[in-house]
Amino acid sequence: MTVRIAMWSGPRNISTAMMRSFENRQDCAVVDEPFYAAYLAGTGLDHPMTAEVLASQSQDWRMVARALIEDDPAPVFYQKHMTHHMLPEFGLDWMADCRNAFLIRDPAAVLASYVRKRAEVTLEDIGVVRQRELFDREANRLGHAPPVIEGADVLADPRGTLGALCTALGAPFRDEMLSWPAGARMSDGVWAPAWYEAVERSTGFAPPERGPAAALTGDLRKIADQARPHYEALARWKLAAA
Repeated sequence: MTVRIAMWSGPRNISTAMMRSFENRQDCAVVDEPFYAAYLAGTGLDHPMTAEVLASQSQDWRMVARALIEDDPAPVFYQKHMTHHMLPEFGLDWMADCRNAFLIRDPAAVLASYVRKRAEVTLEDIGVVRQRELFDREANRLGHAPPVIEGADVLADPRGTLGALCTALGAPFRDEMLSWPAGARMSDGVWAPAWYEAVERSTGFAPPERGPAAALTGDLRKIADQARPHYEALARWKLAAA
């Protein structure tokens, strides 16, 4: 039976490095943000490489969801999802066929990174509110909290944090998850040239950043303050390193 792992993150976390980590397992196939085109088609938003994204994937969320629960590309099927891609009109029942986990990051750090790539940003763009909604929905379905990990914890202790995650997901940890060859992947979304420069240079999880937290002002500070209660609601459920 295929173990389908749906990892729910916002942007500018270590979501692509996590995808690299799982893809380096010999028993795993990955898919990169499969709802991105459907999200752009549904919102009309202008993102880097919008035309290329729209042409590269199905814009019908139903077709995307069906493939995620029917395709069996490998014993472990890791799905990298952005929470803000799940528009209110997109159905969520398919999630019950996946083992859902949540990757979080402090909103101030997310915003400081995001604006380096895209100047305009809203609370919805960083996906924290939607992430909490999806978490609450899954917790209600399961009767307990689904797995939550923090990107900074993965960077500080990759083996321990990934070990705890794999145990929670029922997919035993493997050492090959700790490093990978540098470079692009055929599995990367077509948008990789706009977003993946750093991860393409990586060969493993970099040490966490040191120093003071990102200092935000004006609208960015307001967005971070609005996002914080939702982030903290998930952070209380973080897995302890194995």
